[in-house]
Amino acid sequence: MSETPPLRIAGAALTVLPEGAIWWEAERMLIVADLHFEKGSSFAAKGLVLPPYDTRATINRLAALVTRLKPARLVALGDSFHDRAAESRMTEGDQAALVALTHATDWIWITGNHDPVPPRLFSGAVHEELTVGPLTFRHEPQLAPAAGEIAGHLHPVAAVRVRGRRLRRRCVVSDSTRAILPAFGAYAGGLNVLDEAYRPLLPATGFHAWMMGPRKVTPVAAVRLEGD
Repeated sequence: MSETPPLRIAGAALTVLPEGAIWWEAERMLIVADLHFEKGSSFAAKGLVLPPYDTRATINRLAALVTRLKPARLVALGDSFHDRAAESRMTEGDQAALVALTHATDWIWITGNHDPVPPRLFSGAVHEELTVGPLTFRHEPQLAPAAGEIAGHLHPVAAVRVRGRRLRRRCVVSDSTRAILPAFGAYAGGLNVLDEAYRPLLPATGFHAWMMGPRKVTPVAAVRLEGD
């Protein structure tokens, strides 16, 4: 577990994990966003051939977290599947692995813009949004103020210069009233938190990017960040 101080949202103490997820210890809840299963096969169908292992890599990373943390509940914040046919393109092995994961905990699918239809092959409850205690979980961030919101959709990344070297990493971006999670999916990519898409959601400088390294998470103030 990271030694980073907790991120506090609406009184809830959350741990940002270097794997690209959030752990809410008080609720034994693991939160991930934008898994984008079968993005690789979707691109391949359009002529852009990528190694067809993104779903397996994403499931393996998620399974490792579930094994380590043993969450009572897992919330997937939408766009878990890259499109409505993604389930049917998964290999039997990947389908079986995901079935096992959805049976290992109380699994919640939040619907997203890529996957507005509930999954057919896998267990779990389906919600457009979910409120637990002071927090509300949804796919797309709402206009500020949105106190207690935990969302995904924008795939935040941040860039900072350290000793002359530019580092660009996935991050959780937060102004302490809400948090936007990075994409957990292997091929999901990211949008810099200084992009104008974030302007209606966050104060100009009053936020931090919780940047993810291989083994730890470092909160970086907005004034230190660089755009793309």
